[in-house]
Amino acid sequence: MNKIVMTLLMLLVALSVAQEKIQFDDYFINQALRIDLYQFGDAREEFATIDQMYREAIWPGNPNHLIDPFNNGSYEVKVYDIASNKLIYSHGFSCIFAEYRTTTPAIEGVKRVYERSVRIPYPKRPVLFVVESRDKKNMLHAIFTQKIDPSDYHIIRETTLPHDIIYPALQNGDPHTCVDLVFIGEGYGVDEKEKFKGDCDRYVEVLFGVEPFKSHKDKFNVTGVLRPSPENGMDEPRQQRYKKTTLNASFNALDTDRYLLTEENKLMRAIASQVPYDAIIILANSERYGGGGIYNDYAISTVDNERSNMVFPHEFGHSFAGLADEYYSSDVAYNDIYPKGVEPLEPNITAYLSPGQVKWQHLLSPGIQIPTEYGKDALDSLQLMKRKIRQEERKELEAAAAKKASDKKRDAIKKKFRSQMKAVDDNIEAIREQYTDVYDKVGLFEGAGYSAKGLYRPMVYCLMIYHPENEFCLVCQEAIKRMIDFYSE
Repeated sequence: MNKIVMTLLMLLVALSVAQEKIQFDDYFINQALRIDLYQFGDAREEFATIDQMYREAIWPGNPNHLIDPFNNGSYEVKVYDIASNKLIYSHGFSCIFAEYRTTTPAIEGVKRVYERSVRIPYPKRPVLFVVESRDKKNMLHAIFTQKIDPSDYHIIRETTLPHDIIYPALQNGDPHTCVDLVFIGEGYGVDEKEKFKGDCDRYVEVLFGVEPFKSHKDKFNVTGVLRPSPENGMDEPRQQRYKKTTLNASFNALDTDRYLLTEENKLMRAIASQVPYDAIIILANSERYGGGGIYNDYAISTVDNERSNMVFPHEFGHSFAGLADEYYSSDVAYNDIYPKGVEPLEPNITAYLSPGQVKWQHLLSPGIQIPTEYGKDALDSLQLMKRKIRQEERKELEAAAAKKASDKKRDAIKKKFRSQMKAVDDNIEAIREQYTDVYDKVGLFEGAGYSAKGLYRPMVYCLMIYHPENEFCLVCQEAIKRMIDFYSE
């Protein structure tokens, strides 16, 4: 047999092995193993170790989809059957620690520790558990491995507390063939049970008013879980306001005032484990603007701000489908989160300009200019002018307040700046009118992923940057649909 034929046979064998379907019942039972990790380190080095493991009664995942096909997230968990050395489960994810590693304190060598849990189907036999981390070129490298014996007495088998409030907000079918969402209430007092239920219903309407969730509502289950807090509201460190709440959620995450997160990962997971869940959404009982979303971890959004209807699906886009932020002018804590010359993993931003390499090539509008001009430089200049006007208005109003100026004087200041702002808005509208023909097209629009230059998004408007009608762009819709199918088909 010549070398060419041998090579072809070897490739066919490798392909058949790669495509072999993992039979759930051969390797797992219909329960979950929750593995609580500690991740720690700084920008230069990282470590992971297991804290505790829990056997949970519910594994709601799709038994037909055990290998992650998405190649997204800063980390990946892989589970190998030791007897056969076969990969039987994988799962990509991101975490707060990955974001911390790009911050200035981490770059300066300040080490921090974060909790992070992953869940896998409960194995029948001993497995090798592997955590892999991506380097700057997005290549995966193992940072932690451990043999796990499912009969190990160190695996905790206690039941969760039975006193939390469980509210079935939307029920459509078997958890194994539906996307199962859990809404966890945070910052709701003991007398706010009905408010929590009302907020669950309200945000079911918000989420399923947006495509592609709207067209696939019948593939979702949503359950609310509330453990009342001693106080309502959230911590606001910069404003010197602190509240005792169940999950200790706080604004100013990673020293960014509007960024709202919780670091009580183990408690969050224990609360969620009382019901089937594929994805966690925390409803934060606050009127402030803010939220956060981490891929395959959780999303959090305040519920009573005038912009919460936009923040909620935006943050869920991060956590559920691994979508990137498409905005590029707001202050963030990250440094070099998308290194130059490396294609981002997220499905909705790209660094490539060659049409044959664009990850949404099949959705590009026919004849679209690459990159796609939309008046960006002029619009950016005008948006900068608007920020300066707001800053000047705030300074003058603060000075007037310090001098105890009359209402008439303060109103005059506001009128002056409203006039200035209107002139800028008129110029912005005039520029947009010049490019209205590309606003509903899929192309490559520069400005995305916190970078004004060098990164591109698919459409001018999207919930991952801003959309006047609160819609995801076509590329983001496709990515979300793929994730819905992964859990439900």
